[in-house]
Amino acid sequence: MKIRSARHEDLPALGACDFSFLVTREAMPPFEGDWLAHARPVEPYPKNYGFDPAELETYVAMDDKALFVVIGDEAPVGYIALSAGWNNFAFVDDLAVDAQWRGTGAAQRLMQRAVDWTREKGLPGLRLETQSNNIAACRFYLRQDFTLGGHDRHLYEGLSPGTRETALFFYRFL
Repeated sequence: MKIRSARHEDLPALGACDFSFLVTREAMPPFEGDWLAHARPVEPYPKNYGFDPAELETYVAMDDKALFVVIGDEAPVGYIALSAGWNNFAFVDDLAVDAQWRGTGAAQRLMQRAVDWTREKGLPGLRLETQSNNIAACRFYLRQDFTLGGHDRHLYEGLSPGTRETALFFYRFL
């Protein structure tokens, strides 16, 4: 697997990837101590955040943004989108790996490239947001030396009234 800066022609290949996942557990507050060990089982359901190549177009060849892809079998199979945030942290706007390529180290390699980009920009660290129903992502971020910095149980209410999803904010200091 190889990591490189994305090109405009990579976006259709990314659009063909399966970035969905199956929700089987949800983390619940309080998000303290060994909070992931206390995630409750739920009736499994698929989750897909969608993929909009037009949104990623703005990350290609921008100075304050970056889009990196991981190449598997000659085609992009995942990406990480980064931007310089208002608080001087690099923000991981999106990270996704095709379902068939999960567990291969692709996400870890993308995250390492994000750390390198953050250092190149002279920023003190990275921040990102995920949801309480994305347990695999939470575990991944903790393994990548991120720390849970806070949560917001109302962030998604405007999109899905009555949702149980809680926004979880992670930070990694360099």
